[in-house]
Amino acid sequence: MGAGRLYLAVAAGGFRRYATYRLATAAGVFTNTVFGVILVFTYLALWEERPGLGGYDQAQAVTYVWLGQCLFATLAIQGGGAEKELMERIRTGEIAVDLYRPADLQLWWLAGDLGRAAFQLLGRGVVPFLFGALFFPMALPADVLPWAAFTVALLLAGVVSFAIRYLVALSVFWLMDGTGVNQALMIAGIFFSGMVLPLNAFPGAFGEVVRVLPWAAQLQMPADVLMGETSVPGALAFQAGWAVVLLAAGRALQSAATRRVVVQGG
Repeated sequence: MGAGRLYLAVAAGGFRRYATYRLATAAGVFTNTVFGVILVFTYLALWEERPGLGGYDQAQAVTYVWLGQCLFATLAIQGGGAEKELMERIRTGEIAVDLYRPADLQLWWLAGDLGRAAFQLLGRGVVPFLFGALFFPMALPADVLPWAAFTVALLLAGVVSFAIRYLVALSVFWLMDGTGVNQALMIAGIFFSGMVLPLNAFPGAFGEVVRVLPWAAQLQMPADVLMGETSVPGALAFQAGWAVVLLAAGRALQSAATRRVVVQGG
């Protein structure tokens, strides 16, 4: 119970921390809404030429766009979540303080990142999504059960997102600079999560590969769960499986990295 309260407090701290950046949040809402409108008209033109692309009709394609804008900052798809601060703390040696805390390093950063994600969802993601639902035809379920399944899928997406970024952040123990891996994370996140185009639209063997990579658990799976385009148990199992694998890999890499920590400066 004590540990649970600790990590809840860390998550609440992450939420409050990002809630202080009100101007940045307002700018993010505006940016996501504008990009959403641009993408919607691009998708509508594409689906006009290729009806049923990826198994979606136009309303589903529009829904996918606005869901992507809603989750872009929530899931830190191009980076910018907990991993950014963690990389800097590793680089400067401040990570030694984190290792002395009476708390699990991975769970501490996971809790903080989930708190950040909760704020980004409510503060930056909901408004563009509601704007899209108000002004464009969207394929949203009327029943409660799909929304409940989507909520679980969204939580699992957040865990998978963190686990990917945590692995990338730990690489700084060896690289001592996160610039290159941050760029790689951004490119991979935007493309393989389906932010550019739904992964269902990728043809052939390449499409089959990208749909089983962990990034598919971030946007594609929650979108398909919400719109009823996939088996809910199968989608949640896919996400949970990647969450377990990636968190276990992060714990193994963390153990290897911290077995002998040398703090910057001696």
